Amino acid sequence: MSRLFWILARLLPALLLLAVPVAQAQKRIALTFDDVPRSRGPFLTPDERTEKLIAGLQKAGVKQAAFFVNPGQIGSGDGVNGVAHIDAYVRAGHVIGDHSYAHKGLETIDANAFVAEIDKAETWLKGRPGYRPWFRYPYLHEGGTDEVKRDAVRAALKARGLQDGYVTASGSDWNTEDLAIAAVKAGKAVDMDALRKFYIMTHLEAADFADALMVKAIGRSPIHVMLMHETDLASLFLPDLVEALRKDGWEIVTADEAFADPIHTAQPDTPSADGTLTELLAQEKHADPPFSDPRGNLTYTNALFAQRVLHEKNR
Repeated sequence: MSRLFWILARLLPALLLLAVPVAQAQKRIALTFDDVPRSRGPFLTPDERTEKLIAGLQKAGVKQAAFFVNPGQIGSGDGVNGVAHIDAYVRAGHVIGDHSYAHKGLETIDANAFVAEIDKAETWLKGRPGYRPWFRYPYLHEGGTDEVKRDAVRAALKARGLQDGYVTASGSDWNTEDLAIAAVKAGKAVDMDALRKFYIMTHLEAADFADALMVKAIGRSPIHVMLMHETDLASLFLPDLVEALRKDGWEIVTADEAFADPIHTAQPDTPSADGTLTELLAQEKHADPPFSDPRGNLTYTNALFAQRVLHEKNR
């Protein structure tokens, strides 16, 4: 009997270790939406889209998302009543930031003209309920290989008290929405359940890829920021996406929490300052490539969309 007790005493610590799960770093992410307000998508009117998106965020228990606004788009395309949509998001508890006035990429204009676009948007945004002093570059372009232009805009943002509204993960939802629009216009049958699964998959894989790359680059998992857009697909599938993220171990946090992460001070010095902050930091820290999610390869993604959502063969 004493020998049995001795064996159990030796085995007990190992058994307890197996019984208690090893604590893992919490994966946290905030949801943000660009290009507000957008014109009509493949399935909904702008009014329907805003209503469903607000309801979807509430149903999913997302306390606060951020919407990055292009004031120059207000009132354009399909009778968009952008002010009403923006105000509705804020009344629902969400916040708004600057995405430039007319969504011109920094690579297409000089630094002074680009800063003027920022200022014009700020004139419209400042003083509005829900405003945050965050600026997100259109297309995530910070000037490409033009370091002089890049640094001039960074200095202008600092002088204005504006924080970079960076992105760490992107599922290229704008491309999925474009593919759906093209399919509907061409009269093709869209498998909506397959589209929902495709939408969830691209975002989930993008988030996990970004987290793994960020850990390699900086040694920790920051509070991530997901780039999304004000699309019909977000309005239709957001509760399912949030559920999938949570099942994968992600906690959905507010945009305020995300942009308070110390990583917000990072200004990577890379050969090309275009892309997510995750990509830029991975390049700066010389992490092992690839630096972008394979879903960012649109040739591959478009073929996958055709196969899974449109059920087209030989793609």
